[in-house]
Amino acid sequence: MFIGHALLAFALATVAAERVGVSRERALRYGLFAGLFAAVPDVDVVYAPVGLLLESVATVGPDVFWETANVIHRGPTHSLLLGTVLALAVYCWAVGTRPSRVLSLSLAAVLVAVAWLFSGPIGGVVVSVFALAGFGVGALATRNAVGPRPLLAVALLGLLSHPFGDLLTGSPPPFLYPFEAMLVAERIALHPDPTGQLLAAFAVELGTVWLAIWAYTRHSDRRLLDLVSPRASLGAGYAAAALLLPAPTMEQSAHFVFSVLAISVVGAPVRPLSRDVDRLRMAVTGLTAVSVAAVAYALAYGLL
Repeated sequence: MFIGHALLAFALATVAAERVGVSRERALRYGLFAGLFAAVPDVDVVYAPVGLLLESVATVGPDVFWETANVIHRGPTHSLLLGTVLALAVYCWAVGTRPSRVLSLSLAAVLVAVAWLFSGPIGGVVVSVFALAGFGVGALATRNAVGPRPLLAVALLGLLSHPFGDLLTGSPPPFLYPFEAMLVAERIALHPDPTGQLLAAFAVELGTVWLAIWAYTRHSDRRLLDLVSPRASLGAGYAAAALLLPAPTMEQSAHFVFSVLAISVVGAPVRPLSRDVDRLRMAVTGLTAVSVAAVAYALAYGLL
């Protein structure tokens, strides 16, 4: 859900901004920064390379990386409480007055102190990166004429929507960290079969991407159907992967995810060196091909 978090926030912010009468250009700008804020909680994977270096791991593969990352991943940075405090800190800094900036830095210091107290030095360092990333997105938004109040809104939307997306792909994050109270105890089960669960979660991810594409085209006067090349139908050939590859699960999904995403290459332009490449059409065609491939694989898997 790395991309899905950002695209969902982008779509929600863009549509919501339009509903309250914001211009199309500004609505897309708000959506962009909501998406960037939604990506901020996952900066906690910064612990992975540090942890690997500290442990002197000789061979680093995807499984080793994620095993190390999960020591702190989906921890403090995925808290609704810490996300709210960070959004307020970013807002106070954007206000620009001396008292508001003192309050902003105080809130950021509280975030780091709480993480250090409840999760040790690792938690403190990770939340420091979390805060810096949030302030960085806030500064970029301010430079692009996003006022303090809209900035607070997109920061809250991005930071607080992110943890809910993780309910499909892993153990629920600690929504109320640092408190031990459980808001959600188990991952949302979309299908009883492990492979079916992965395919359902992947379908939600694709749906989120399509929602973002729809929101963008809605605000840019492009027709969605005009952006799809007939080449996208080639994705149906991925059905053969159900016979050739081991059935993927949430725990063992890399071979499926990387191979199905590779189908998006059919969206590449026939003449890659041409100056008239329509990048949006290329992306939508690739996304359509991946969607067709996922449906074809699911149907083939269901018939096995």
